[in-house]
Amino acid sequence: MAPADARTRRTDVLVAGGTAVLSLGLLLGLPPLDAADPDSAGIRYPEVGGVPWTLLAIALLAQSAVLLTARRTPRVALVVIAALPVALAATATSTVFGLTALPVVVAVVLAALRVPLPRLWPTVAATAVLVAAGTAVSSADQNGASIGQGVLQAVGAVGLPLVVTLIVRSRRELRAARRDEAAARTAEADARSAEAAAVSREQDARVDAAVSRERAAMARELHDIAAHHLSGIALMSAVVDRQIDTDPERAHDGVRQVREQSTAVLEDLRRLVGLLRDDAPAERAVETVTGIVDLVEQARHRTAVELVVLEGHHPLADGIGPLTQLVAYRTVQEALANVALHAAGAACSVTVDDRDPAHLTVRVENGVPTAPSVGSSPAGGNGLRGMRERAELVGACLQAGPTGPGGWVVELVTGREAPPASDLSAHDPEVAG
Repeated sequence: MAPADARTRRTDVLVAGGTAVLSLGLLLGLPPLDAADPDSAGIRYPEVGGVPWTLLAIALLAQSAVLLTARRTPRVALVVIAALPVALAATATSTVFGLTALPVVVAVVLAALRVPLPRLWPTVAATAVLVAAGTAVSSADQNGASIGQGVLQAVGAVGLPLVVTLIVRSRRELRAARRDEAAARTAEADARSAEAAAVSREQDARVDAAVSRERAAMARELHDIAAHHLSGIALMSAVVDRQIDTDPERAHDGVRQVREQSTAVLEDLRRLVGLLRDDAPAERAVETVTGIVDLVEQARHRTAVELVVLEGHHPLADGIGPLTQLVAYRTVQEALANVALHAAGAACSVTVDDRDPAHLTVRVENGVPTAPSVGSSPAGGNGLRGMRERAELVGACLQAGPTGPGGWVVELVTGREAPPASDLSAHDPEVAG
């Protein structure tokens, strides 16, 4: 037997045993108590041990025994407990017959605690009728007074316990509902806290992703600046080292170029750092496709570069957005830096083809190197990776690879965000006018 079932069984035994002890105690104790009271001299009690007394004691014990089943079958137990004394009503006086109402009171309380009132009220009505009938029969005379006494006994033994039990039960259900409501509110608060924590984690993840993207962008920018200028500085330093004894004049020119490149890289780094500061906004010019001309001119100090600009019937890079123009500029800058590092002495050409109304093509191609490479970063590959990331950012197509023995080509093809102004003039009479 489970511990809970054992406790329930002990409770049922205690209720039934307590009712039996109390009923028999009153049956034995009432005659001596009334005998000591002069005002109760006319009250008749059955003789202790006599047949009526014994039958009544048996009825009280039987009623108490039926209480053991009140938990499993409360309605049946209530009717049986009320019906048992009716058979003895004719042999017991009304004075002691009222003791049979005590088990009825206990049975009403147990039934009201376990059965909903809509299902219990027919049983309660039958119980009240049985109690009233038994009390009326046990009265000395069969007149209206005995019927009234039976009704009062039914109200006292059935009605009052029922009302009190329903009140207690409703208060208990109210407390249970409040506990459930509090538990629901706690669960809702926990759910909201969990949701808020999830939203906070998602927001943190978005911030981390944004920071990572900004760090990657800054890393690309720093790599472009450093690779462009420092590769030229390294190459010119190697040339100066060879010319310092044989051609001092050209060596002096190389030193001046090194100084110019150093100043330029410091200026670019200062502007980049200024972008990261909050106290003083940094001014930074946005490189464009037209700036490739100056870029190639600067690169000629390091290697032989030929620039070819194929213009269409519209201004150069017309319809190309500023971000896309920056990507084109950085692609040429990185490609020229790679030529200086990995293809020293190779012939190089930069082609800007703007003839297609739908696309702009930038191409950097070099031949076979004629001198040893200056060297590269141990990590390697960052320049090409940065070019691809920039191209993907604006939806451009980047192709890079070898061309024949020892050559290399980098080609960027990007679409226009708007048709060139000349095309609009050709197709729109109002613009043409």
